[in-house]
Amino acid sequence: MSTFAETIMSDLKEAMKAKDAVALTTLRALKTALTNAAIDSGNKDNIVSEQDAISLVRKQIKQRQDSIEQFESAGRPELAENEKAEVAVLEKYLPAALSLEEIQNIVSSAIQETGATSRAEMGKVMGIVQEKAQGRADGKTLSQEIMKHLS
Repeated sequence: MSTFAETIMSDLKEAMKAKDAVALTTLRALKTALTNAAIDSGNKDNIVSEQDAISLVRKQIKQRQDSIEQFESAGRPELAENEKAEVAVLEKYLPAALSLEEIQNIVSSAIQETGATSRAEMGKVMGIVQEKAQGRADGKTLSQEIMKHLS
């Protein structure tokens, strides 16, 4: 079984062969982020766990989504399109996303588990929901769903 980093390297080589500039740039940035995270973790093998790698991919996507918003508000649609293309490349490395129904079920069970009745207890619910979602849904979506249930 190949590691996340090996998959990235393999895809990077394919992007080079295909002369896919967007994929190449995006994967190089991701590879650099993975390397930096491995060095920062201080482990002797400089290997990032799969969960940490997925978190890094989510962080990279979030950065690009923020850039898209800024470019669109500044009237630079061509730059926003480039960022959207990079997001599409990165999304291939995320686990399958949860459906809205699955998120609702997780939120409902977490609320029952904690006995939460108000938004003041949202933190307890959010911790459980994030653990159960295992990175297959973004925090914003999860928090919005929790707020719906606790309002």
